[in-house]
Amino acid sequence: MPFTAKSGKFNAKINTVEVGTGDKAIKLGGENVFPFYTFDDAIENAPKVGIEITDGGMESEPECVQKLYEGCTTVVDMAKKAVTFDGVDFLSIRLEGGDPNGKNKSTEELIQIVKDVADAVDVPLVVCGCKNVEKDAELLDKAAAALDGKNAMILAAKEENYKTIGASAGLAYKQVVGAESAVDINLAKQLNVLLTQLGVDSKTIVMNAGTAAVGYGFDYVISTLDRVKAAALSQGDTTLQMPIITPVASETWTVKESTATEEDMPEWGNLEERGIDMEVETAAAVLAAGSDAVILKHPESVRTIKAMISELI
Repeated sequence: MPFTAKSGKFNAKINTVEVGTGDKAIKLGGENVFPFYTFDDAIENAPKVGIEITDGGMESEPECVQKLYEGCTTVVDMAKKAVTFDGVDFLSIRLEGGDPNGKNKSTEELIQIVKDVADAVDVPLVVCGCKNVEKDAELLDKAAAALDGKNAMILAAKEENYKTIGASAGLAYKQVVGAESAVDINLAKQLNVLLTQLGVDSKTIVMNAGTAAVGYGFDYVISTLDRVKAAALSQGDTTLQMPIITPVASETWTVKESTATEEDMPEWGNLEERGIDMEVETAAAVLAAGSDAVILKHPESVRTIKAMISELI
């Protein structure tokens, strides 16, 4: 008897969310199959790859990354260079200097950087906060206003500040709202519900369901992404049918494998290669588990992941 494979496509599908405007706009989500299951059905929108810079400019980057931006003296210079690297679909700027426990830069200074970057590039923008919920409420509120008309992604609203960021980004300025939770399907679902109850259109929400670098409790990350995608598709849970974006760069370039010098750990090999490896391995895993977009730092990581996506879609 001939074997007839059963199709694995679902009646439910992930929401399609557009980020950016014009010819460079990108679409996230839209799939009705599990990640890279093109043998079940065509995947409408391939996963996207972004590149990250920060308000700190060159001084905030690893030495190996600084070399790739040689000649850049400002954050705007870096933004212009970043979007020229092969495979970059969007630009992410992380406002880490706003952290009150760090450099505590003023909101006005950081928002001016966001405006200058937005004026200098024509790719979709993702604006990430400093990971301090109170400062991010202020920063991302102002960033949403500064990028009015850009259809940028404001990443991210958390349970502690979703009302401020959701009202500004999602309601007042019609930006894409990033919803960030801490590696837990129930927390991800709860935040999506809270944002939609606030009035934010579910078709303008993208989830950051949490991540870590490979080897750092990463099994929880993968199982959470798997469960979110399975609930969205196989169970038709509309509160989890938002696309997923994973900021890989900020996790992988801070762990010891990416920062320990070759003098301290000669047995680990070349430092730059280690950083790229950590970034690529993490990005590949979260994409296979359900992410619709990843944010990376090293151009070689971007090229590698972009090539992987092209081979699998």
